[in-house]
Amino acid sequence: MATPTTIQQIIASELSIPEERVSATLKLLAEGATIPFISRYRKEATGGLDEVAVFRISERFDALRELADRKLYILQTIEAQGAMTPELRDRIEETYDAALLEDLYLPFKPKRRTRAQVARENGLEPLARILMSRRCRNPRETAEKYLSDKIQDADSAIAGAADIIAEWVSEDRRSRQQVRNRFQRRARITSRVVKSKMEEAGKFEAYFNVDEPLSRCSSHRYLAMRRGEAEGFLKIGITVDNEEELIESLCKNFARQGGEPEADRIVTEAVTDSYRRLIRPSIITEIEAEAKEKADTGAIGTFAANLHQLLLSAPLGAKPTMGIDPGFRTGCKLVCLDANGNLLYHDVIYPTPPRNYVIDAQKRVLMLADKFKIEAIAVGNGTASRETEAFLRSVPFPRKVEIYVVSEDGASVYSASKTAREEFPNHDVTVRGAVSIGRRLMDPLAELVKIDPKSIGVGQYQHDVDQGRLRRQLDMTVETCVNAVGVDVNTASRQLLSYVAGIGDSLAANIVAYRAEHGDFTSRSALLKVPRLGPKAYEQAAGFLRVRNGKNILDNTAVHPERYAAVERIARDSGHSLEELVADPALLDSIDLTRYVTDDMGLPTLTDIISELRKPGRDPRGSASAFSFDETVHEIGDLREGMILPGIVNNITDFGAFVDIGVHVSGLIHVSQVADRRVKSAADVLKLRQQVKVKVIGVDLNRNRISLSLRGVEQ
Repeated sequence: MATPTTIQQIIASELSIPEERVSATLKLLAEGATIPFISRYRKEATGGLDEVAVFRISERFDALRELADRKLYILQTIEAQGAMTPELRDRIEETYDAALLEDLYLPFKPKRRTRAQVARENGLEPLARILMSRRCRNPRETAEKYLSDKIQDADSAIAGAADIIAEWVSEDRRSRQQVRNRFQRRARITSRVVKSKMEEAGKFEAYFNVDEPLSRCSSHRYLAMRRGEAEGFLKIGITVDNEEELIESLCKNFARQGGEPEADRIVTEAVTDSYRRLIRPSIITEIEAEAKEKADTGAIGTFAANLHQLLLSAPLGAKPTMGIDPGFRTGCKLVCLDANGNLLYHDVIYPTPPRNYVIDAQKRVLMLADKFKIEAIAVGNGTASRETEAFLRSVPFPRKVEIYVVSEDGASVYSASKTAREEFPNHDVTVRGAVSIGRRLMDPLAELVKIDPKSIGVGQYQHDVDQGRLRRQLDMTVETCVNAVGVDVNTASRQLLSYVAGIGDSLAANIVAYRAEHGDFTSRSALLKVPRLGPKAYEQAAGFLRVRNGKNILDNTAVHPERYAAVERIARDSGHSLEELVADPALLDSIDLTRYVTDDMGLPTLTDIISELRKPGRDPRGSASAFSFDETVHEIGDLREGMILPGIVNNITDFGAFVDIGVHVSGLIHVSQVADRRVKSAADVLKLRQQVKVKVIGVDLNRNRISLSLRGVEQ
């Protein structure tokens, strides 16, 4: 079996990370350290690896460990059959290629009742060996020696022997690798529409007649074609050019010139049958799995990147806010929230058709804004959003009240969830949805962690990818964002706390319960009083939890408690108190950090400490800015080519970016229209929730599609 050092070398080589950093990371993970903790507080050990690198090391190690378990099973299985040889053992132990490992195991793998197995039971394996030896001068005469009650003529005997030969060929490692190499280099993917479904398959029109190299098929195209196939609209195939030449090459391995012509013919036909019936389907399954894995990787990566940007969207902050879930017939659901997001009041107003109670709605909004000192209004971007926004902008507020349009994606999922029912057991889904809209403006991260990421609306074929991989990646993304921002331990929900490194759902519930019983935490160390929150969990979590206005100013920073003594020493040596250093960051400029370097605390950690002292409690997300759509455009029919309009990027994909311009249908900026220069990906130029100006370059009313461009548009 491979030693851990070998596994570390493999990971280091594959990820282009120095082996000592891989080793240090794996050691920390084995000791129970979390990925956020390692990347933030153990930079000296890992050489400053970020969360992504640590996550990749962890994932690859787990995969290699699974492969090692598979090797052990294969070795034990072959040993039990008494078929193990020193050469075979070495090959199995030395390979880290899953496909090659399965090729080595294939001849020994327990089989279902195949045609070859039936032939063996009928005593035809010796005949197959004679035919393969090229010494058989008269195959039919030889075959007659193997007749029985079940094999009554020479043709049946030869056919059975050929089935055995075909299976031998299909289990031959070199032959499989030869075919695999050809498909990996030259496989093509084809897609054809099912003619009887052509009228219904409009959304897959781009894939009605596809024939292209599989290696050039982007992840979104591959997943789209597979979805079309799953829905019964498309037929997908994997092919390779010059198959006859490939078969001929395989035949030369088994039916070489110079043998008995008739025996060579039988072997050649068996090899051809092996390729068409056994090897090709098996290799195509492998190639499809590889293509799917590659496509999944691309789609999951895109989804995770979008989610990361969305979760780190700039918050409005702790301000009294009004949340409005707009509607026509059922009215606009309105809630008033205090600066901490607590529900103070809810109502329904009808400023839109068919009722048009504009005056009454104005009076209510003005009264509530005054009563609850509302500073901002969040309007959901769904049905009646533009009409409701226009109404709000007509309200004569006596003081400044900012109006924001907020994405509703996932709000309905939250409002019907167990979490929402627990938060608001006495309110219906309409009130919960409006609360979610308001809170999303105040703190997107704190609210969105309550929703399944797949429901947030920033993915690409997220329901078509490996759900286990997707969940792990998205959980990691949420955890990274939560810990990058930090969490106020005295106001955070159980859901938000559960993503803090080392906490999890159970401890999060204990923290909330302890807080409810004993009041706010006044220090980080007080967390150790929470039931079942021991030293290890405290070590992992403390640096990411914030105690605002606590006893120690460092409790409201990302400085870890294990470094408090070092910070106090720095303050003493500077001749100032810690509070003075924080009040006047210029005092930090003269500190020589090299004086404080120790075996376990280097310049990376010390630099992070000084950065935190400069801006204690700083939110890295910035603050939200207001936005307005063009007031002359409300529906897709209002658009004209050449219009320059304001918009908000609401999704980024492999092929471009979608922008909300306020017409209920997001327009697409194809990647070729993202910039005046050539770019590989829209993500190289745009960010989620970015405010942009776009040019309308195409409007398809029949298909409800809008084409946009950033080229030549001054931002």
